Order: sequence, then C-alpha cells, then structure tokens
Amino acid sequence: MALYPAPRTGLSQEEKQFLALKRARELKERISDFLEAKEKIYNGFDLQEKYLIQKEKILKFLSAAEEQWRDWRWQLRNRFTRVEELSKILDLSFAQIHDIQLVGKRFRWAISPYYAALVAAGEPGGPLWLQSVPSAAELNDAYGIEDPMAEELTSPAPGITRRYPDRLIINVTNQCAMYCRHCQRRRNIGEVDEHKPRRVLESALQYIRENPEIRDVLITGGDALLLSDERLDWLLTELDKIEHVEIKRLGTRVIVTLPQRITPELCAILEKHPPIYINTQFNHPQEITPESAAACDRLVKAGVVLGNQAVLLKGVNNDPHVMKKLNHELLKIRVRPYYIFHAKQVKGTGHFITSVDEGIAIMEKLRGYTSGLAVPTYIINAPHGLGKTPILPQYVLAKDEQYITLCTWEKRIVNYPNRQ
Repeated sequence: MALYPAPRTGLSQEEKQFLALKRARELKERISDFLEAKEKIYNGFDLQEKYLIQKEKILKFLSAAEEQWRDWRWQLRNRFTRVEELSKILDLSFAQIHDIQLVGKRFRWAISPYYAALVAAGEPGGPLWLQSVPSAAELNDAYGIEDPMAEELTSPAPGITRRYPDRLIINVTNQCAMYCRHCQRRRNIGEVDEHKPRRVLESALQYIRENPEIRDVLITGGDALLLSDERLDWLLTELDKIEHVEIKRLGTRVIVTLPQRITPELCAILEKHPPIYINTQFNHPQEITPESAAACDRLVKAGVVLGNQAVLLKGVNNDPHVMKKLNHELLKIRVRPYYIFHAKQVKGTGHFITSVDEGIAIMEKLRGYTSGLAVPTYIINAPHGLGKTPILPQYVLAKDEQYITLCTWEKRIVNYPNRQ
C-alpha cells in the first residue's frame, strides 16, 4: 500500500466543494453493502406479529393468561425443560428430539416461555434457536475443557473470583432464566437452582472489607437479577457501607431472556444504590424486542448505566453486517456496546467458536464505518485466568523516534509525528 499523499493547498471554493462532494460519494459507497444487507436482518420488533402468535400458542398450551405471562416468577416456574413439551412449541424432527434427549443427560437446558416464543417466531435453526435449543454438536466437542478461565484457581475466598488488581466478582447463584448453549459456566449449573447461602455472601463481603484496593464489585452468577429483591437490596446496602467500593456492577441476561424480571419494584431498589452498572448479553438483533426495550427503559430511568457484552458465535452473529445492526439497535434502546467476547473453549461449545480472524474482520468493518459509540472492544479472555486481552486490527504499522506509520480504517497509509 502506497503512502497516502498530503491534501492539496491553495484550492478555490469550487474545487473544495467538488472534492467534498466526491468524498461524500466515496463514503456512502463504503457502506453500500451494509445498507443493502440490513434490510434483511430483522430485529425483534420486526418479528412482533409472529411472536404474539407464538405467545398465544404457549399461553394456551400452559393454560395461562396474560397476567401470568408478565410475572417473572411464573416464567421461571414454567421454563421448558422437557423435550416432550418443547416439541409442542417448536417444529422438532425425530432426530432433533433424540439429540435433545441425549444432550440433556449431560448438559442441563431450560428455555423461558418468553424466549421460546421468540425462537418459534424466528426461523428453525436460526440465531435464537442455536443459542437455546440443545444440539448434538455439544456431545462432539473434543477440545473444550470444563473451566478454561481457571476460575476455581482464582477464588481467594468463598463466592469470590479475582483476576485483577482493583476489582472482583461475587458469584451469587447458579440460576439463569435460560441455560444458553454457549454458557461459559455450564459446569456450575448442576441439576438444582441454588442461590449462594448468606454465610457465603457475608464471607465475600468480609474479604472486600479487608482489601481496600477493591473499588469495583461485579455481582454475577448465574444471573445476578434472579436473586430476590430483598436479598439484592441487602447485598447492595452492605457494599454501599464499604467506603472503598466505588461502583457496583450486575451481570445479567434476564433483560434478553426474561425482561419481565425488570419490575418497578426492582428498579426502585437499584435506584437506591448508585452508581450501578449493568452489563447484559444481546447477541442478535432479534433479541431486541418491545419487551426488552421497555425493560431497558425502566432501568435507565432508575439511573442504571447499561452496557452489552456480546459473544461472537458461529451461525449467530459472526457476520459484520449482523454485528453492526445489533450495535445500532442497542444504541437505540440506550445500551452501549461494550465488549465482543471471543467464545471460550468451554466443553460442549466448540461448534460456536469462530476464528480470531473473523473477529478482527468484524472490527475492521465497524471502526470508521459507523459511530464510535457502536464500536465495542473485541476481547479474548486469556487462558488460566490471565484476564481480558483486547484484539485490534493492525493500525500502527511502524514507529521510530520521529514518526509512527498508521493504517487508517480505509487502509490508507499515513505518517504521523511521534513528537512535536
């Protein structure tokens, strides 16, 4: 690639206008492929009519009413956990039923009625189906390991995971509204939903009190928002009492899989304990629905700062246009795209793992091609608990004491002064 020349000087107003219009045409052409592709990438609003039909089908099957559908506890109690029930909602072949039965003997699965309606509204084998419905591929993973993050070796106190100098995780539960097929902690799911007992949480709190360098605490699991309102209020109150804890974060996917959980009562509790940051996990535009958008709206009005941690998943979102559309839709509901995680080598999830090159290619089609707000950081979690490592396209090609050589988002090579 040749060094990009410096712009001409001494131009007339007409020449400047000509060049500006030429540049505008070039920029529009840069995203012409996305402008065409995005019309065929549907979000949850686009599928709302089909979703409502499937919702009524599920309500009839479960002999339930609209009031129950809006109750998050009812949604939890009525998760689909048996293939015989799921086959009444999804069009499953005999082979798929057999595969789900086999997978269920090794890896637990459950799908909330809400998310099942979304799956049924989409195409069979589509991006939401792949994330929720067990597949025989889970049993054919020769490379995955149970704990690639070595979380069991980074737990200095009960309930604690610590991999960084000034922050840590409190693992509060193994329960989720849906057990995603790409879950990184499937080893913790077990066969019974269990919240950590209070004595474990008190031990975790004591560890934080005794380590004043901890300024940032992430509450996760499982799903942090599946704790009761009372237990969550107590835990946040105890963290507020620790002077050196500056912020609290909550890790949750209920906004995506069980938005009914975001009740006015829950939001009133969160509003009492600022600053609170919630990171969720939307992986495809079809997960952005009127219900999930309303849940985000309630959280924002409660003063919660929302971010998204997508996982790069083969067949779900390993496409530059899909990822860009996802990030645009997130910003519309006031969720900041924060991370794209490269899928971890977790046992039973190898069929989701893309090449790193695919991730870099997606980042190259985000930076410069859309607003910076829509550009998350692409992350590989280094093995053995060594932490998040950002992966970037190669923008700095060379440097010496005088200049650095840059490759712009358009692949133009420029020299830039290293110092004045």
